[in-house]
Amino acid sequence: MSLRIAIIYSGRGSNMLTLLDHIIAHPEKFELATLVCNIPTALGIERAQAKGFATHLIAHKDFASRDAFETALNAHLLEKNVDVVCLAGFMRLLTDRFVGAWAGRMINIHPSLLPHYKGLHTHERALADGALKHGCTVHYVVAEMDAGPIIVQRETDVLPGDTPDSLAARVLELEHEAYIEALNQIADKSKKNGPNTNASGP
Repeated sequence: MSLRIAIIYSGRGSNMLTLLDHIIAHPEKFELATLVCNIPTALGIERAQAKGFATHLIAHKDFASRDAFETALNAHLLEKNVDVVCLAGFMRLLTDRFVGAWAGRMINIHPSLLPHYKGLHTHERALADGALKHGCTVHYVVAEMDAGPIIVQRETDVLPGDTPDSLAARVLELEHEAYIEALNQIADKSKKNGPNTNASGP
């Protein structure tokens, strides 16, 4: 039984497209339930459309409150019978209520070796600290930001002369590898534990 995957993004959709390609290539494991974006001008919308996939727009600015936005998002995910939610460059903090509703079934990619450099500007901070290693982390989403159980990490050396841009480009390649591995791990665990995707959680 394939897992129904939702991919939620806010920007250019680099990780979204990597996940989308992997899902399409492995129908025995995955099925795309929905693509969701909260930014009407996001480049990822056009990039997904170029592959023949429409994005469902739920623009957070159209709602009077965060709760109202999350209620609409949750209703859409339930309507699409989503098993696993993949946050792929989704630039909104989610409330404890929403995170709790999807506990063990929502994962995120973060551009650092957590628990180091939670939050934004991770590459700049790593360089400012003189870090020798940097990378990315795929983790389950919990109420505390960037603090959920780690699924997969990938690391790279910080090279002499690295800039935030050069380091970010190298880490982005690792993000694609890590997210695919994490999704495969979840699918394998779900198959082992049965169709209840809650068993795929931490």
